[in-house]
Amino acid sequence: MAHTVRECLLGLIFLFMWLLVKAKIDVCKRGTVTVKPSPVIPLGSAANISCSLNPKHGCSPFSSNNLTLLKFEEKVHSHSGNSFTFEVTNLPLGVTLFVCKLKCRELAPVCGVEISVGVAPEPPRNISCIQKGEHGTVTCTWDPGQYTHLKTHYTLQLTGPNNVTCQGLCSSQNCSRLNLGITLTSDLAESTFTVSVTAINHLGNSSSFPFTFTFLDIVRPLPPWDIRINFLNASGSRCILQWKDEQQVVRNRLRYRPRNSRSWNMVNTTNAKGRHSLQDLTPFTDYEFQISSKLHLSKGSWSDWSKSLTTRTPEEEPVGTLDIWYMKQNIGSNKQQISLFWKSLSPSEARGEILCYQVTLQEVTGEMTLENSTNHTSWTGVIPGTGAWTASLSATNSKGTSAPTRINIVDLCSTGLLAPSWVSARSEDMNNIVVTWQPPQKAASAVQEFIVEWRALQPGNTRRSPPHWLRIPPYNMSALISENIYPYTCYEIRVHALSEDQGGCSSTLGDSSHKAPLTGPQITDIIEKKESLLISWSHIPVEESVGCILHYRIYWKERNSTGQPELCEIPYRHSQNSHPISSLQPGVTYVLWMTALTAAGESPQGNEREFCPQGKANWKAFVASSICIAIITVGLFSIRSFRQKLFAFLSTLRPQWYSRTIPDPANSTWVKKYPIAEAMDSLLMAWPTPEEPEPLIINEVLYQITPIFRQPYCPKRRQRFQDHSTPKEDTIYIASSLQPTGTLTADTRLVHLYKVLGSREPDSKLGNLTNSLTVTPVDYLPSHEGYLPSNIEDFSPHEAPSTDSLELEHQHISLSIFASSSLRPLTFCGERLTLDQLKMGYDSLMSNEA
Repeated sequence: MAHTVRECLLGLIFLFMWLLVKAKIDVCKRGTVTVKPSPVIPLGSAANISCSLNPKHGCSPFSSNNLTLLKFEEKVHSHSGNSFTFEVTNLPLGVTLFVCKLKCRELAPVCGVEISVGVAPEPPRNISCIQKGEHGTVTCTWDPGQYTHLKTHYTLQLTGPNNVTCQGLCSSQNCSRLNLGITLTSDLAESTFTVSVTAINHLGNSSSFPFTFTFLDIVRPLPPWDIRINFLNASGSRCILQWKDEQQVVRNRLRYRPRNSRSWNMVNTTNAKGRHSLQDLTPFTDYEFQISSKLHLSKGSWSDWSKSLTTRTPEEEPVGTLDIWYMKQNIGSNKQQISLFWKSLSPSEARGEILCYQVTLQEVTGEMTLENSTNHTSWTGVIPGTGAWTASLSATNSKGTSAPTRINIVDLCSTGLLAPSWVSARSEDMNNIVVTWQPPQKAASAVQEFIVEWRALQPGNTRRSPPHWLRIPPYNMSALISENIYPYTCYEIRVHALSEDQGGCSSTLGDSSHKAPLTGPQITDIIEKKESLLISWSHIPVEESVGCILHYRIYWKERNSTGQPELCEIPYRHSQNSHPISSLQPGVTYVLWMTALTAAGESPQGNEREFCPQGKANWKAFVASSICIAIITVGLFSIRSFRQKLFAFLSTLRPQWYSRTIPDPANSTWVKKYPIAEAMDSLLMAWPTPEEPEPLIINEVLYQITPIFRQPYCPKRRQRFQDHSTPKEDTIYIASSLQPTGTLTADTRLVHLYKVLGSREPDSKLGNLTNSLTVTPVDYLPSHEGYLPSNIEDFSPHEAPSTDSLELEHQHISLSIFASSSLRPLTFCGERLTLDQLKMGYDSLMSNEA
């Protein structure tokens, strides 16, 4: 049946190829093409191609025939006539197609030919034969040598005892395997057989050297099958392996391994009869088993490996101890929180599925014990903040519990003398960090072990990731950490030095690889405090920091400024998210932004924030400047000439309405509002008699009222005034005759006197003073007429001062910045009468009236 199908396929292929040739070559009706010496030539040989037209198949009788030779549709030769011969050379290995065509109106095919170029076959070598199983057939393989590029026939011939002959034929360009279809039996185990291979093609033939073998040399037993395993007494380390083999097998080999291992454990056994015992298996481990067989101890070949048997060994009680670490934190109210962490046992130590972990915290004095169990590899509990405590931990599976691990709970970083020095971290490769340190300078001998602890740094995250750690003996000062190390991730690395009951630690930051941060910090708030601005920012996400941040930079510049910004560089601390700056000027609008730096470079800038400091007085600068001004002022005013010049200059700036004369109480609102008598009565009743020394008696001399010049001339002593007429509106009235009218006590009130002086009638007598005060309506003294001069005694009663002989003692220069008004001060020379020197009582006035 198989031969019939193959023959049908070959027929279809031949038909298809013929149809293709038929489409391009018209079955050589117009002529013939021949090749000499042969259509098959060796590599490097030449061939002559001849093309001739058949009679009556050319072009018209009146035109010549033009023949063209094409090589793969490429023109190689042209000839006018009915035939030609052309030599071709340098043909490549393989088949080359040549076509002869006739050109009349268009090219029409005449005929074509294929020229095959190849090499003669080499002698086959490396012959080997095999028979699989007792009932298999003999199959031989060989190396055919160089590829011939031609169709080559291979003949395999086997000869043996008793004229046993068998021959097989293989026809292909590269045949290297042939099944003879015969079976050798064990009764011919000592017989010798010979095989040879002969190769033949159009360019020659060659034969291999004979290959001699025996039954045991080529027969390979079939792989064992039906493999089973049995664990003795449910033990996880001992088992019996069973399988089935062919009858003539005398030797076996076994290999087994854990499923997660690449190396095999090998065991050889003789006459096993399908059974073998193994003793060194690991409990609760997945194993893979395979078996191979052989028919003779030294001859023959091993069978193929059997199919794999995969099984898990039973559980056993855990062995080994847990590696435990802890964190200690005070939480107030005399309590502390203990967080325990531990590493899972290896499969060879767990020897089963760990069901739970038993945790025990016990006070050293034995007064308090805290027990718990958990399925996780961490546990947190709260214990009193006083006393010494120990922790113990054990693992439990279905077969038992491991030996407990015990540690003392001490303050890990409490002792500065035990702190390792010069802790540093550097990248080893993408997944490793090398940590180095120096021992404590003063307590190196007390160190029992070092603990290198690391955890991924997560700024801004209140929940810290669990730590990873390594235990290092006290004589080592470096560690390679590779567990849970990822590229572009920053780790907080801490080295602990532990003694019996104390600990010290030092820390650093490290990463296995780094880049410049992808983004900058985002400024979240700007607060003005006293003399500085407090800048707050949010941390860069871990996936965008791509390494350990070494510094932050705060930039600022004035808005719309084109100059370079100022900056402040801050060493990175993962718990810090704010920083003050104090060099900004109040009242100026600034633009601020931030960047972050790793060892690989600086990040892009973060968000921009505008801020205008309001500013507060700098009390230090204010005090310093005030002290300087005070010192300069005191120094200048200590110079007499400076004081005189300053006072003179200030007097020129005095307003014209300003006068240092005695203020006029007659112009007060109180005098205008109340009548004289009522005011006097109210004053007498309201004012208590002051307990003062006996008042000084003043004898007032009144002159007749005589008009004098208003203008304030100041004559010298004993100089007579000459008569001078003035307009009425420019005169004032003074007393011109001396008439004693009574004695005025110093405590007499001065209200009525000033009202009397306010009268313009020249015949007013002092004797009528009371009546005038009582009857005459209140009338203000003009503010421009001044008061009685204190030097009135220097004038004669009937002489007026002469304006021609007057000399000014003082000259008033009007440089006032205020506008002039009619209220000009009246200036008198000499001593003036002021209110603090004059006290007038009403007693004398009232007595005279009576």
